[in-house]
Amino acid sequence: MAGNAAREKANAEVLKRFAAAEPYVEDVRPAIEVMAGFTRDTILTSGPPLPWPDYTGGQRAAIIGAALFEGLAPDAAEAEALLARGAIRVRGCHDLGAVGSLAGVYSASMPVFVVRNRKHGNLGFCNFYEGTNPRRLNYGVYDDGVRERLRHVQNVVAPVLGEAVRRSGGIALKPIMKRALHMGDELHSRNTAAALLFTREILPQFLALAETRRAETEICAAALTEDHYFFLRLSMAAAKATADAGHAIAGASIVTAMGFSCREFGIRVSGLGDTWFTGPHPKVQAKLSPGHAEDEISWMGGESTICETIGLGGFAQAAAFPLQAYQGGSPEAMVERNLEMYQITAGENPDFHIPYLRYRGTPTGIDIFKVIETGIAPVMNIGIAGRDGGQIGAGVVRAHASCFQSAVTAHHARYP
Repeated sequence: MAGNAAREKANAEVLKRFAAAEPYVEDVRPAIEVMAGFTRDTILTSGPPLPWPDYTGGQRAAIIGAALFEGLAPDAAEAEALLARGAIRVRGCHDLGAVGSLAGVYSASMPVFVVRNRKHGNLGFCNFYEGTNPRRLNYGVYDDGVRERLRHVQNVVAPVLGEAVRRSGGIALKPIMKRALHMGDELHSRNTAAALLFTREILPQFLALAETRRAETEICAAALTEDHYFFLRLSMAAAKATADAGHAIAGASIVTAMGFSCREFGIRVSGLGDTWFTGPHPKVQAKLSPGHAEDEISWMGGESTICETIGLGGFAQAAAFPLQAYQGGSPEAMVERNLEMYQITAGENPDFHIPYLRYRGTPTGIDIFKVIETGIAPVMNIGIAGRDGGQIGAGVVRAHASCFQSAVTAHHARYP
């Protein structure tokens, strides 16, 4: 009983820090300029880190593509050789305070959002959405079109947006996220309202910049509003800055990171340091784009599930019924899954509410012990990649229990 009481006290502290977090986007800069430990020959990728030979499929292709984009090698064969020798270093996004969408690749010159948790002082980073084309680097594709779109973001969109953010003095993200939940978003697979609310916040700075840089400002504004996925990267960075504030609390059993690699799914737990506890990929319940079949589904990484870690995404499904058109399912199923999540979390978020559930706070703080005791696996909303690269759909997955069981065993060993 004493052990349980200590664990509950530690978990309460994690929840307190989650709730108190104040994420602000303060800047947009190249990764190497703002991320401690980033070097010219570093490539970041999603999920529990693997030895280079173990990366496969789209994730391997994305890492090679990032090396080519950065100019670290003249062609794919030379990039492979440099990666094999360790001359190009592959690291996990979370190691440098970042999160990656799908393959999640970052190279030194790629622009990133700099989000500061002003309550606790820590930073979270996320790179940019590549645009509406389903062929993207983070979906395992690198060709002339992908390179051009990345350069467009790097040379046009990011500089204007960065200047606007700096002129604003920083934009508070939590108020946007709170309101977006009341407008049909769950801040993972649906960010339509959040993108528009963010655009409203940045609009005065755009108008000022347009006096001297009209064409670039119009292009940047179009990038923010052409597709509802733009805000996801801000949501992810905000979630990372929030989750890290609750990390490394002795005795706590709450999950502070979840991610996929091409090989496995893994979690990190607040009271267990930076160790990844891994297990098999989950099963997928997906709605695929026309012309695609289930046998095409491919795993190539992903850490956007940081949103679920703080009570968003799959833990706020009942706030986002419009997702039926995107990832399938029904409102009844969304509500049922959402209610289940209250059984495996340590509490309810005091800031994020679900109107359909009478503004009940979203279930927050996945407790590894409750996952094992109830047999209920966390629900996550994800994009679906195809074996030939690109996005082929979206859906819902449930984590495998084995990684949670390994974490429980480790927790018992550390805190007997």
